[in-house]
Parts: sequence; C-alpha cells; structure tokens
Amino acid sequence: MTSTLSRAIAHYPNRFDPGVLGELPEHLRETIQRRNKVLGPGYTLIYKEPVEFVSGHGAHLIDRDGNDYLDAYNNVPCVGHAHPHVAEAVARQMTAVNTNTRYVQEALVDYAERLLATFPEELSKLSIACSGSEANDLAVRVARFHTGGEGIIVTRWAYHGITREVASFSPHLGAGSPLGPNVRLIDPPDPRLAAPGTTLAEHMRQQVRGAIADLERHGYRLAALITDCAYTSDGIFTDPVDYMPGVVEEVHAAGGVYIADEVQSGFARLGESMWGFTRHGVLPDIVTMGKPMGNGMPISGVVFRPEVSEEFGRNVRYFNTFGGSSIPVAAGAAVLDVLEKENVQQSVLDSGNALRAGLREITKGSPYVAEVRGAGLYVGVEIVKDRETLEPDRLLTEDVINDMRDRRILINGTGKSANTLKIRPPLAFDSADVTRFLETFAEVAKNRL
Repeated sequence: MTSTLSRAIAHYPNRFDPGVLGELPEHLRETIQRRNKVLGPGYTLIYKEPVEFVSGHGAHLIDRDGNDYLDAYNNVPCVGHAHPHVAEAVARQMTAVNTNTRYVQEALVDYAERLLATFPEELSKLSIACSGSEANDLAVRVARFHTGGEGIIVTRWAYHGITREVASFSPHLGAGSPLGPNVRLIDPPDPRLAAPGTTLAEHMRQQVRGAIADLERHGYRLAALITDCAYTSDGIFTDPVDYMPGVVEEVHAAGGVYIADEVQSGFARLGESMWGFTRHGVLPDIVTMGKPMGNGMPISGVVFRPEVSEEFGRNVRYFNTFGGSSIPVAAGAAVLDVLEKENVQQSVLDSGNALRAGLREITKGSPYVAEVRGAGLYVGVEIVKDRETLEPDRLLTEDVINDMRDRRILINGTGKSANTLKIRPPLAFDSADVTRFLETFAEVAKNRL
C-alpha cells in the first residue's frame, strides 16, 4: 500500500516536502504543524517554502508581511482577487436572502438567460451545481442515460474531478486512484505523437476509433468522450485546432456524446472566444464549467442540447441544495458584468500574446526548453533535459517554479511528467503584470535555462 501511495503522490507537481518543516520560519512552521494535526488525509502544500496570504487584488496576493506576489497560477478568481463588483454583489445578496431552486428566483432566470446567450443557440439548457467535479458527474450521468452506454474516453493524463465517479476517469490522480474498467485513454493532441506522414487529425481520429473498438470488444457501448478544451493536465495543448470535427464525428457515429470540459478553458481564458470549444469549430452535446464561474464562490454549471437532457429530466429528479442558490448566482452574474464591462476578452488576448512572445524570446536559445505553447492566458513552457530527445526534466522544472516563487511570482507544473510550467493567472493580468513576469522569468532563465 505504501509504495502505491508513494507513486501516486510522486505525480503531484511541486509538492512541499514535510521533511524540511524544521527549516521554515517559526510562525509558518507552527501553522503547518497545527494544520497537520487537524486536517484530513490527502491535503498537500506547494513550493519548497509554502506561503500564506492574507489579502489580494487583481492578479496580486499579499502575504502577512505585506509582500506583493504576482499570481500567475490561480484561475479560480477569474476576474481578479477580491474584485469589488463581485464582492459587493455577494455581500448585498447575503443581507437579503439565500433560497434554492425549489423557489422562484427571477435573478436565477436572468442569469441563466445571460449565460446561455454566450453559447450557440443549440446549447440552451442549464443545470447549476457547486463544483466542476459535480458538473462533470452530472454530465456523465446524463450522457449514460441518453446513450444507454457506459464507456468513457479521456486523454491520458486528464483531470476532471474528485467524486468517485469522476475520479474513475481522471488519470491525473495517479496510481492511488484506479480508473474504471469502462474507461479508455487516448493521446492528447500533441502533434509530435503523430506517426511520420500522419496528420494530427488522422492520429486523433485513429485514437478515438481504436478506443471505441476496444470498449465494444469488452462489452461497453460508448457513452461519452470528455476533453478539457486546453488539455491542461496533459501539458497544455491548445493548437492546432483542426482535428476535433473528425473526433466528434467518430463519437457520434458510435452513438456517444461529446462533453466539452470548460472548467479550465472557459470564460474567455483562451482569449479568442468565450469558450474553448469554439476555437475547435465543433458543437458539443454537453458543456461543463466550474471554478471561474463565481470568482471563488462555489458555483458550477452544465449546459445541454435539449434533446440530450430531456429524457433524463423526465425520469430523474435533480436537486442540488446550493447549486443555483441566490448567493452563488449573484456572484456568477457579477462575473458576467465584469467580463462585459471591462472588455476582459480583448485584454486576455493582448496580454497572452505579449506573454508568449516574451517567453519565446527569452527561451529561444535554451537547450532545455522544448516549446512555449498556449492561448490567451493559459501558457505552458515545456522543460526537458535535451531538446533533441525531449526527455522530461521534472527537477529543473521545479527549480524554476521555486526560483520564481522566491522572487514572488507564483506558477506551477503540469503534464504527465510535471515538466511543463503552468502559467494560468487571473484574467486581470495586465500589461504591467506581463512586464514584471517576463523580467523576473528572464532572471531565472539566465541561471537555470
């Protein structure tokens, strides 16, 4: 059991080593010791020296000594830490009432109409939950009900959530969290994985076709393909985007549905559009969203094509005590206000382009950087031992992450080997933040890369 758990934990990127607890400053050490005594199993801290924050604004976090950290990691505060418009909306609703979906709420209807207006008209039904895990759990329940199938296809290192059901198709959780027998894995859309003479579109289509055939051989009819539209846990693969129509065609031909997981890529994160699937030129059957939806409030959503969800709705009662309640809905509506009024999508596009261009310039001569990739404000920098062999270098990756943390900039790692820098700031990340990030990264790269 111990060895299995050790292997599972080893995949967690940039994990704090409890063995160096005695080397930390006194207050930090004592707080972590108290934390260890009262919190349940499975929790972990990040960075060689964990950090404690007491406030935040925009893309900045402030520690207890007043030091300003640039947050280039946390996507949950979508429109920025402690955004005043969101905070005011939540506080105002808290002083009024918090009711659930068993009661008529005009504000809930208003919000649903506004949110659905950002989708293609075919996606016209919204269910609200509390977390991305709940959203993906419900999406798969509906997919199974609609198709009569059980088979699930995901990418090799995908993460979709932590409920027992969703964990069964989240290989990113590692060896300690086994996959279901009805789950098949396919490659992420990394063009380097396609055989010579084969396009990425052909490769991905073959992968899906093979997964469907193997499911059927073992008695499982396909229920759904579910993908994170930025493939963030696989290492961040946002381009090219021409392969997805063929993939969805294969899924539909087998009687399955396509679920677009927008927990990471949605709400203008990728700059070019509100939703990641739009970049791929496909119409999902189901779309899930979570973390950024309420800027930190526990709200998530599932959007359906009506014909996919109607029978489920007629036969299965769905009620979520907090999903769709008044306070989270107020937060969600305030996030939409900010996205519209502050022209966030264009800002993301501009800041993301500048950030990637700067990173490519800094690393263009490095033998240890295989690629800088991404879209909008989701950027990956793949670090390797050698650009020719592409052998991952996790230790160097963690050195870079911790050097940036020591200079008060927060990033983390991702991918199967945790050797891709994950740069994923709040969407309030502006041109001054880009400049600070690049200047600091250049210092680290000079020493490390």
